[in-house]
Amino acid sequence: MVKIRKAKEEEPTAPGQVKIRKKSKVPGVMITQYVEELPEGMTTPDFTRKPIALTIQEGKLAIFRAIITGNPQPTVTWLRNDGEIDERFKMVHEPASGEYQLQMPDVSVDQADTYKCCARNEYGKALVTAALNVIEVGYKKSRVMQQSRTGKVDFEQKEEAKPEIDEKFWELLLSADKKDYERICAQYGVTDFRGMLKKLNEKKMEREQEQEKVVERLCNLKPIQMKTDGAAEFELEMSLKDPTSKIFLYKDGVMVPFDADAEVKHGLKQVGKKFVFSINGVNPEDAGLYQVEVDGVKIFSTDLKIPTADFLVKIQDVKAEEREDAVFECVISHPVKKIDWMGKNVSLEQGDKYDILVSEDMLIHTLVVKDCMPLDKGIYAAVVGLKSCSAWLIIEVDKDPNTKGKKKAQSFSVTVPTPKECNFEVAPSFTVPLKTRNSPESYECYMSCAVTGNPRPHVTWYRDNVSLNTNTNYYITNTCGVCSMVILKVGPKDSGNYTVIAENPLGRVECSTKLIVKGTTASVCSHNSITSLNKLIFNICFISSFSSRLG
Repeated sequence: MVKIRKAKEEEPTAPGQVKIRKKSKVPGVMITQYVEELPEGMTTPDFTRKPIALTIQEGKLAIFRAIITGNPQPTVTWLRNDGEIDERFKMVHEPASGEYQLQMPDVSVDQADTYKCCARNEYGKALVTAALNVIEVGYKKSRVMQQSRTGKVDFEQKEEAKPEIDEKFWELLLSADKKDYERICAQYGVTDFRGMLKKLNEKKMEREQEQEKVVERLCNLKPIQMKTDGAAEFELEMSLKDPTSKIFLYKDGVMVPFDADAEVKHGLKQVGKKFVFSINGVNPEDAGLYQVEVDGVKIFSTDLKIPTADFLVKIQDVKAEEREDAVFECVISHPVKKIDWMGKNVSLEQGDKYDILVSEDMLIHTLVVKDCMPLDKGIYAAVVGLKSCSAWLIIEVDKDPNTKGKKKAQSFSVTVPTPKECNFEVAPSFTVPLKTRNSPESYECYMSCAVTGNPRPHVTWYRDNVSLNTNTNYYITNTCGVCSMVILKVGPKDSGNYTVIAENPLGRVECSTKLIVKGTTASVCSHNSITSLNKLIFNICFISSFSSRLG
């Protein structure tokens, strides 16, 4: 059940009810339990995903989202801190996901306020608040001439809207290195670079003042990266003012649990002042904005993006002499501006030691290990999204005292494989053998088979081991490997075993059949001409079909 209520409307506590404060796993959620002990299987309402603060441009659609649990199912109420809920607002519940939404179309400046979401059942209630900030459309002044009543030309102040910038953009910039500013601006379509830097400096000062309350030192912020084992990691170094301070991890504004010891989905490893957050078994649903907070203060933000590309050509093992350059190259299925290169499980960057190159179509990616030394030997890997491939770099130490330790001139060679002679010769074989025939006396009889071979086989027909190739009573042809024999008028003497032998220098094969001649019929002569024509048509079609198949 869902309700939209006024802010100050509160249900009174029933007689005999108690009020026990409980702690939620989600920060900022207040839970009140009405009974001292919960019956078995029953729970008070709670939020597994709380609505987050929204900053929306005037006239846009604003949506608060929450996922609420509880048994029995709670009744959800939305309230406003100062004023009444607009009747145009719409409450939506999706039972499949358990998500509750408060949809606010065409928001105006006067609707900016703190909103409350309250979930109740007979055993308790859970309450959480979220702020709605509405940006009034900014204007640039331009002078437009307008005719006044007096006939004079006046200038009217025209108004021009400024584009809204996603708050996620600033969160990423606040934690990014300067070299990544241009990439992030391009990603979010921000072109006013000078204006961006000015506003960023203001936000940095505000953020640093907040962070000084909980940390003494914060440095070496490294954005999230995919690893070759299918995990993702990001890290930072910080000194906490209070060692007992609570560290929280959020994904897209929703807190996610992590464990510092056990192998779980989200983990944390701390070595001294270094904190390494990991996401194990990454899948497409893990993409999003990850944020680290200490006692409610935002410390670090990083965005995990998972490309769908795969490797069409993987990197191969490379051998290089000492002081030479080694080149790894791969081809991926979809254009990607940058992939991750790893060397001995360490992320590699463009610099004096490595060149990272991308083709114009962003499909071919190259890593050049410059001036190879023995310590560069090891496994190198290319990572794109959830896919990776790896190969060895083998360094051959220079043993020549005259050149040892000196930079080698690069040389390239192309190995052309030794040409092999193509032999197309093959022994004869039957692809279509002879079939047994039954023919009435005085009818025409047609036999055929198909033979292949190179050189072209010599074909001989036999009846009861007597050659028929020179017998004029039999019409024999061999066209494109289709061997045919026609007996124009079958008689009793034509009964017997027929054999075809095909031979060339590489071998000899044969196939046989039997012809059975039946007695005469009264209508044989009247059908001879029709039968001959049908057989001739069949012969032409059979030869044409087999020739096209051989071709």
